[in-house]
Order: sequence, then structure tokens, then C-alpha cells
Amino acid sequence: MQCIDLGLIRYAKADALQRAKLDEVAAGAEPTLYLLEHPPVITFGRNGGRENLHVSDEYLQAQGIDLVHSSRGGNITCHFPGQLVAYPVFRVAHQPGGMRGLFHDLEEVVIRTVAAFGLTAVRRDGFPGVWVENRKICSIGIAMRKWTSYHGLALNVQRDVNLFRMITLCGLSDAEPSSMAQELDRDDITMQEVKDELTRQFRTLFEDSPVAQGQDSL
Repeated sequence: MQCIDLGLIRYAKADALQRAKLDEVAAGAEPTLYLLEHPPVITFGRNGGRENLHVSDEYLQAQGIDLVHSSRGGNITCHFPGQLVAYPVFRVAHQPGGMRGLFHDLEEVVIRTVAAFGLTAVRRDGFPGVWVENRKICSIGIAMRKWTSYHGLALNVQRDVNLFRMITLCGLSDAEPSSMAQELDRDDITMQEVKDELTRQFRTLFEDSPVAQGQDSL
């Protein structure tokens, strides 16, 4: 599995890179994991989310915040510096459970990553992503083309998650945004540390996985 750190990159540019890489991976190239941060952007998923945006398009433009309609699954979410985004461009097993298995494993990657820093996080039945009680620290939204995934997960690392105040998080009225720094009350966790651990967990779960390799499981 190839891991590429894109640093801080605008949403549209990262989307174009994923789509180009997707064609290569679907044709047999090495699965690729992109790690990055985005400048402030609010995105709508395939399930919409306009009704969960609390400010006008004009306000966002004045604040330098992009607004994007994305091909990923899910509702509304946002990205910003201090949030670690991971986009796995992986071939997915040609079976009904392939995409569900990928989603489950992305949640597991995050659960194991934050556990390495001393934070216990969990899944919530019926509520995608990774949570600490009703506080969401990671959103997940996947798209698929040619049996190959793109888009992925967004893990809130640093303390400032104020951009979420402009939306109803994932359309869930009782969900609160949180981050590793908030939950652990630590501001000394670096983005590089989390990238390194997340990469290690991706390699552990995916490098020999039929989901990552596009193989049919028995």
C-alpha cells in the first residue's frame, strides 16, 4: 500500500487526485492512501444536507469557506486545518459485503489509532463514524467507482472544531463535535504523530486484507 502525505490541500484538488488515482488502482496499480488536511470547507454528501447548514452561502464566501457538493455518502460535514483526513483509494472485494466491510474497517482504524493515545472511542449502532458517548470525533463517507473506493474519513485531532457550529453535524440534532485534544485535554498531540499511528493501523488492517486487494472473500 502506497501512502502519500498531501499536506494542506484544497478539497477540489484532492478530489481530482483521487479520481485520477482511482483509474490506475482499478486497473491494477498499488492501493493508495492519501493523508491530508483541508482549508475550511463544508461539504454535502449524496444524502444532501442543505437543510442542516445554518449560515448563508454569502457568509461562507466572505469567510473564505468553500461549499462543495461531494460524491461521498452521508450528509453534511466540514473539514479544516487540525483535522486529519484519510482518503483510501482501494479496490474493494466484488461481493455484497465489500463496501460495508471497508466502512467497518475504517472505523476500526480510527478506534485503534485514538486508543494508542489513551482515548477510548466506539461505534454507535445506526450512527456511522467514531464516537465518545454522543460526541463525534470522526466522520466517514465513502464513494465507489469501478469497485474502487475514494473519499474516506476525517478525524478531529486538534482542539478547535468551531466550524461544526455552522452545521447540524451529519444531520443529527443530538450530536456534538469533539476532537482528540478535547477528549484527552491535551494540546501537545501533533498531527504528524497521529498520521504516523493512523498509517500504521491502516497497514495492519489493510495490507493483507481482501478488501484492500480487491479479492473475493470466502
